[in-house]
Amino acid sequence: MQEDIFLLNLQNKTEFSSVLGNISQNKSPLLINGLLSSQRAHIAHYLSANLEKKLVLVTSNEIEAERIYTDLEFYNPDRVLFIKNEETRFYAIEAKDRKEESKRIESLIRLAQEDYDILVLSVETLMRKYLPKRLYVESKLDLEIGSIWNLAELVDLLVHYGYEREARVEGPGQISLRGGILDIYLPTAELPYRLEFFDDEIDSIRTFDPISQKSIDKIKQITISPAREFLFREGFEEAAKRLSDDLSKSSNDDLAFDIERISEGHYFEGMHKYIDYIYPDERKDLFSYINKEAIFVIHEPNRVLEKGENYFEEFSEDYKHALEKGFALKGQGELLYNLDYVTEYMGSHFIVLQSFLPKSVKGFNTASIVNFETREPVSFQGKIPALLEEIKYQKKQGYTIVLVERDEDTIMSLYKELSNASLEPIYLRDRKAEIPEGKVVLVKGRLTEGYVYSKSKLAVISDKEMFGVTKKSSKQKIKHKGKKIESFIDLKAGDHVVHETYGVGKFVGIESKKFDDIRKDYIKIVYSAGDALYVPLSQMDKVQKYIGTGAGDAVKLNKLGTSEWKKTKAKAKKAVDEIAQDLIDLYAERRDARGYAFTEDTPWQKEFESLFPYEETVDQINAIEDVKKDMQNIKPMDRLICGDVGYGKTEVAIRAIFKACMDSKQVAFLVPTTILAQQHYNNLKERFAGYPIRVEVVSRFKTKKAQEQIIDDARRGLVDVLIGTHRILSKDVSFKDLGLLVVDEEQRFGVKHKELLKKLKKDVDVLTLSATPIPRTLHFSLSGIRDMSLLEEPPEDRHPIMTYVTEAREGIILDALERELARGGQVFFVYNRVQTIDKMADIIRRLVPDANLAVAHGQMSPRQLENIMVDFLEKEYDILLSTTIIETGMDISNANTMIVYDADKMGLSQLYQLRGRVGRSSRQAYAYFMYQKDKVLTEVSEKRLKAIKEFTEFGSGFKIAMRDLEIRGAGNILGERQHGHMTEIGYDLYVKMLDAAIRNLQGQVVEQKVDTEIELDINAYIPENYIDDEMSKIEIYKKIASIESKQDLYDIEEEVEDRFSNIPEPVRNLMHIAYIKALGEKLGILKIKQNKTVISFVGPTPESSVKKDFKEKESYKLITNISSFLEMML
Repeated sequence: MQEDIFLLNLQNKTEFSSVLGNISQNKSPLLINGLLSSQRAHIAHYLSANLEKKLVLVTSNEIEAERIYTDLEFYNPDRVLFIKNEETRFYAIEAKDRKEESKRIESLIRLAQEDYDILVLSVETLMRKYLPKRLYVESKLDLEIGSIWNLAELVDLLVHYGYEREARVEGPGQISLRGGILDIYLPTAELPYRLEFFDDEIDSIRTFDPISQKSIDKIKQITISPAREFLFREGFEEAAKRLSDDLSKSSNDDLAFDIERISEGHYFEGMHKYIDYIYPDERKDLFSYINKEAIFVIHEPNRVLEKGENYFEEFSEDYKHALEKGFALKGQGELLYNLDYVTEYMGSHFIVLQSFLPKSVKGFNTASIVNFETREPVSFQGKIPALLEEIKYQKKQGYTIVLVERDEDTIMSLYKELSNASLEPIYLRDRKAEIPEGKVVLVKGRLTEGYVYSKSKLAVISDKEMFGVTKKSSKQKIKHKGKKIESFIDLKAGDHVVHETYGVGKFVGIESKKFDDIRKDYIKIVYSAGDALYVPLSQMDKVQKYIGTGAGDAVKLNKLGTSEWKKTKAKAKKAVDEIAQDLIDLYAERRDARGYAFTEDTPWQKEFESLFPYEETVDQINAIEDVKKDMQNIKPMDRLICGDVGYGKTEVAIRAIFKACMDSKQVAFLVPTTILAQQHYNNLKERFAGYPIRVEVVSRFKTKKAQEQIIDDARRGLVDVLIGTHRILSKDVSFKDLGLLVVDEEQRFGVKHKELLKKLKKDVDVLTLSATPIPRTLHFSLSGIRDMSLLEEPPEDRHPIMTYVTEAREGIILDALERELARGGQVFFVYNRVQTIDKMADIIRRLVPDANLAVAHGQMSPRQLENIMVDFLEKEYDILLSTTIIETGMDISNANTMIVYDADKMGLSQLYQLRGRVGRSSRQAYAYFMYQKDKVLTEVSEKRLKAIKEFTEFGSGFKIAMRDLEIRGAGNILGERQHGHMTEIGYDLYVKMLDAAIRNLQGQVVEQKVDTEIELDINAYIPENYIDDEMSKIEIYKKIASIESKQDLYDIEEEVEDRFSNIPEPVRNLMHIAYIKALGEKLGILKIKQNKTVISFVGPTPESSVKKDFKEKESYKLITNISSFLEMML
């Protein structure tokens, strides 16, 4: 009979069969000795497969729980739950990242509905209180096509479930109602859903793309789960009264505010801490969710009990502090169950204890014991001959040997090696098979580590033992097809806009005007001296949001009726023409140059690349392929790699460097700062260990003598890779045979260095890395003349950073600092005012007197700053208090908490970049965005704060943040002077000009477009009751204005109907008029005007003008007739 290869004949082995025997005789607790940590998931899989019971695995910490969960996902996909612990904080948190919460909700719901086989958790998770189980069982809603719902009641219910109403749905936990269309983004879903109602019947359900807002697939039904872990639907007043009774004189104002919100039934972040007041008389332990027959498996019970004790102690301390400071109430002291409670409840289940060493287990009276004989597998570090030897030996001893590898190519090459060694391997695509024992089997998948059962003769070898790495695999996300954020509009009243003909003004809003019963929408723009311009919304394509590059206040409005805008445009055009010419000349020069053509990849290259410990992103793979193609070409490479911090640019460079070294060429790696030089040096040394590649760094941290020696060796060709700052550009540095130059952050080098760089670049391959992402549009314009690769997707398996938005209070700062320092980590504290930074330093020293604090700001000399940074890197300091100059691109894996003071005074893009500084390691990172609670928050700050909260909770606004960064990146790539012009005329117009200039120089004919004027007496606008959100309205107007063909017309009709339901006549008219305008422009018609039923088509000459009587009064029919008439003329 077919059996899972990992369970092959195990029932016949005494160790395994005696475990099942003891369980069937109910000899609890059963102690199993000798299991390695990698075998614990395997045993759980074995028990789950052989018993008709659920399993609960309890570990002493989250990291171990997560590791076991990952392995179980491989053995038993989709049937394993992992509940991550959530720490209780007594102070007010205004917003936090909701990703983890979404996962917990899904697990709790599946747990309540018994939809799982194995549950994995740490003892901390088990001690926490949870909502009464009934709430999760009752909260499941099934919505299917044809079911009847009162829409208003459904929305109310969803709000109770913690969903938030928004104008458009961008992130999990949001809903949006537009007429009969309800959009809903479930916390547990990849994509949001769109429900269309006909009266109160669900007519259709579709998924849609949150970026483009367009529907993707039709589905039949969805199951709605709550968006919040905490549900609260009745008993508001009673709960509030119980809380008020416990208020004391020392209670903080926050408590009163919370009570007020509870009495009104409003949800807020951190409500969980009042669970005992809200659900006083119901069971709130996880045991009430767990099946009575379930078996508890406890890993290292002594450690679990010790951890439970400590965790309870810590909580009690925290609670005492909070009570003294007035942040907690007397009824909150029992938010955790104590250990006795937990062990007593576990005792009512069958317990399996697992310990590696046979030692006495405190707290449990063991009833039966099974000892396993196991050992760790040998580690081969990529040495295949040694692996084959070991497998031969084990096979002789009668072992079944299973090799687990996640990469298909590697499996195939292993298969070949094993076959050549006459080991007769079997590759199982499906794990179930009927195989005799003692075979060598290959399986595709991922385990964190291998293991050997020496008595039961089963050896499992994972890629960690074979190659020295376990790749962190990432669940490949579904890539949404469709363009990236195409038309990016985010216009709010007060924003600056650019009108191509009139220049920069301020957007006031949309106004409707009526002339002779014909209604049209206009946008109102105010220019300097208060002049107003009304632009018909049908001409939206002429108006762009002004995106300069600096602070908002410095924007200069143009004056109507003067020639200043014309002059500004002319100046910018001249500059654009120059840069286009330079770029094209440079490109031509390099195209005709002859360099060195590198050879194809060597076997070593493949081996080296398989040792990369992470899964490459799709963008990374593409970039690596592009770079290798360029290197193998005879013309010198000149490629730019753009991507955000931590998106894996360095890895692309490392592979190119390795390739160059394989052809015995030298590599120069130029970086802007000594620190980066040091970091790249450490990184490359580590990655190239075991290969004959000599990496050196010249920096001021080396003695003069050592530097001279390195430079001399480089000249003689003894150094393969030389890393350094502009020091490498000095006259005394030369190479015997330079083949590749890698430049990191080129925009940070001065003019003088750039000139020297040009000389060095002459005939070698050049790879430039830039951490500022650049806009898609610019990339497109430059794609013909500059080789670029964009890395746009973040690497998976960085632990998502837990972000909190809180008030800047000493208690909260202390808590954040202590949590990080207690686990031996370091803290970044960003404080952006140099004048008072020392006062802040005093406050921190007072709060944590034992911590070493360093202060860094821009008024220090570069050398001083550098020394501080290096000391921080080497853990001399625990806390770095600095302005926003925290070295970009600096990787400090030990700094995993960041506190940003006065976060409401910073832009989203800045916060986004700052936040990227932490979370560089495998530990959970925290970011606290703090603001000071003034008596009066200015309206601007309040808006910013709201944006920060939404950004934190839903990741919304991410596009705006990216846009800010990209525009900065565009300036970096094109240089300082161009940056100035871009600022004056706004980015979009600048790119339009650049595009035209490049096409012009390449000899493509750029036609001068005719702008057809339309004067039809027809109602064409978007009514308020159809789209009431101003931003969506402008977006749709802009899309309609960009219609150029019949296909565009159909696409937009489809999109508008999809997003806002049936299209009213004025909107349909608007679309057709836009199409008529496009046809008119193709035909060179200057004006189309109406006189009753007669339409005049005015051309550039009297001969080319036509009049036609359509004898049709009904608007829509008239328009369709006009468009058919024009189509015939094409």
